[in-house]
Amino acid sequence: MVKTLHERWAMGTMCTGLGFTVLATIAPYADRDLLTGHIRAGYPTYAQTRVDSAVSTYLVLLSVIGALGVIAWLGTTWAVNAGTWWARPAATVMFVLGTGIGLTGLLTKDTSDATGLPPALGWAGMAPCLAGALAVALLWKRPRLT
Repeated sequence: MVKTLHERWAMGTMCTGLGFTVLATIAPYADRDLLTGHIRAGYPTYAQTRVDSAVSTYLVLLSVIGALGVIAWLGTTWAVNAGTWWARPAATVMFVLGTGIGLTGLLTKDTSDATGLPPALGWAGMAPCLAGALAVALLWKRPRLT
């Protein structure tokens, strides 16, 4: 099937979003001390075992969210490539869900009155949303008639 220029650009943008999602999922593991320090600063009375438990919980949660994000990118990329009628609505729904989850991670405050995630990890979780916004815009753009 011949793809329009917008669909080809959307596919590339979706692959970039997939890459951003993988990087955002790996980031907490690459700098575990960032997450540990953030939790320790928010809860200075916690024992080290409790801080480690909170870090492990966050890592599991972020890994699950990342895995679901990868599945969403792969599914919507496949749908666009296959030319399914539901590709654009599905990509839009995945964008809205992903942006909501990203904003939740970025902005939600915990009981220490600090955000649950360090700002660097919160912003890393928003990076795939930028690619998602561009991909959705490209998918919904009508080709010019010449």
